[in-house]
Amino acid sequence: KILLSRTAPIFLQRLLEAEVPEIAEGLIAIRRIARMPGERAKIAVETFDERIDPVGACVGVKGSRVHGIVRELGNENLDVINYTSKFIQRALAPAKISSVNIDEENKKAEVFLQPEEVSLAIGRGGMNIKLASMLTEYTIDVFREIDESQADEDIYLDEFSDEID
Repeated sequence: KILLSRTAPIFLQRLLEAEVPEIAEGLIAIRRIARMPGERAKIAVETFDERIDPVGACVGVKGSRVHGIVRELGNENLDVINYTSKFIQRALAPAKISSVNIDEENKKAEVFLQPEEVSLAIGRGGMNIKLASMLTEYTIDVFREIDESQADEDIYLDEFSDEID
């Protein structure tokens, strides 16, 4: 008897192994998978052969390799990222990160972005930042980078403490 959950990350891993020969051969390793089944998934891949682009090999020409997987998962969006030193920055794609402070001991990362990039980093319903946190296994805090001329625009809730519980 075989029990299979289509929502399990291992299901996505096996689909990738079947579709991408470099993964099956061991040239590309799947480091981590974070999923919100039916919505979106982020996959971190790494290669040990510098001649191979792990992301390009997984996606295929014009998305040919992931297209079958996306269709099998009911049009779930797949983001394939490189497992590198810029892992946290890549996990928050498509947002462009200005700087990152990483606290390895507490597994926390403070990410600084331009104000227009914050909504991209968080994603619809907070999905992008949740998946990035799951994928990197870090607690990610997002901060807006502002210059001194914009500092007066922030409003602090404690100014309204008499009006708000």
